[in-house]
Amino acid sequence: MTREQYILATQQNNLPRTENVQLYPVGIYGWRKRCLYFFVLLLLVTMIVNLAMTIWILKVMNFTVDGMGNLRVNKKGIRLEGISEFLLPLYVKEIHSRKDSPLVLQSDRNVTVNARNHMGQLTGQLTVGTEGAVFGHSVETPHIRAEPSQDLRLESPTRSLIMEAPRGVQVRAAAGDFKATCRKELHLQSTEGEIFLNADTIRLGNLPTGSSSSTASSSNSRQTVYELCVCPNGKLYLSPAGVGSTCQSSSSICLWS
Repeated sequence: MTREQYILATQQNNLPRTENVQLYPVGIYGWRKRCLYFFVLLLLVTMIVNLAMTIWILKVMNFTVDGMGNLRVNKKGIRLEGISEFLLPLYVKEIHSRKDSPLVLQSDRNVTVNARNHMGQLTGQLTVGTEGAVFGHSVETPHIRAEPSQDLRLESPTRSLIMEAPRGVQVRAAAGDFKATCRKELHLQSTEGEIFLNADTIRLGNLPTGSSSSTASSSNSRQTVYELCVCPNGKLYLSPAGVGSTCQSSSSICLWS
């Protein structure tokens, strides 16, 4: 036996025997494997449902690169087409309707438009309700009219109502009556012109009637004709008509005005 054969035989005898070595499988088996497949399937179904809902919302809301639905965003601002509903306050600089189309603001109750300054203080207010339009401050407009076959009424329940213009104010009722009533005084003032009343009949009701000594003796006779007189302060009163003017004899009424 050579030396190489001896060394080879010795090494083979020293090698450990692997007859009883046990092999363990690696992986997920049994109920754990079934649970994993179930969660993977549930995740896949959830992703498909979310994708379908997203596509449906995009389709219903009409999302585009310019906006969604009736809302369009452009360089000049926001454009709304059709009927839109706002549940919270809306702050805008200008509101325009489409060309040759009216702008309609509708609410179940009142529609209120406020104007504020840079300090946030209220400078003007417009409220539209069932009784008409209520303005909190002054209003500047070239024309005020009512709907066809409707009456136009300008009223200030607790304060004064003032209409003024640098070139005059024109009040016209083409197919009806014009009526101005107040609780205290009604002033018609023209600084550089005149007040012109043009009508077939001008009636001044509830004017006080002055009396004189000449008419006191003939009080039994019924007086039907009177003279219109004016006090220095502008107050009008009636005086029984005579052959000449009787305003001087009945001017004592001006002392009480």
